[in-house]
Amino acid sequence: MGALIWLIIAVALMGLELVLTAGELTLLMLGLAALGTAGVAAFGVPLGVEVVAFALISVLMLLFLKPALKSRINQAPKLDTSVKALEGERAVVVESVSSDGGQVRLDGSIWSARALFPDVHFEEGESVHVVSIEGTTAIVWKD
Repeated sequence: MGALIWLIIAVALMGLELVLTAGELTLLMLGLAALGTAGVAAFGVPLGVEVVAFALISVLMLLFLKPALKSRINQAPKLDTSVKALEGERAVVVESVSSDGGQVRLDGSIWSARALFPDVHFEEGESVHVVSIEGTTAIVWKD
């Protein structure tokens, strides 16, 4: 019976986290502690052991898991602005491209381009895939 009560407490605390605290995570940590305590209570331990387990798990969650989650959530996404970010993008041929050269429109700009293999030729208007960037030249291949 004790495990069921701890389960209900866990669901209530986690639900309150969603409704009330807007990402503070304290009630979520307490809900997870109640969930852990439900597991302990499933073994039929006395109420005093359940309360000690809840307190111990709560302290551990609040001291260790909450700060780790908060820093992970508040971490700014990394924006790659290097030319490596263009690898894998699609480009449109604006001047025929062969192994000797040509031009493509890539990310709104005109880039020098070269075909990946020497015997390949792309005509104006074709869609190509950027395999890599070497200096200021896009190495392209057919989609």
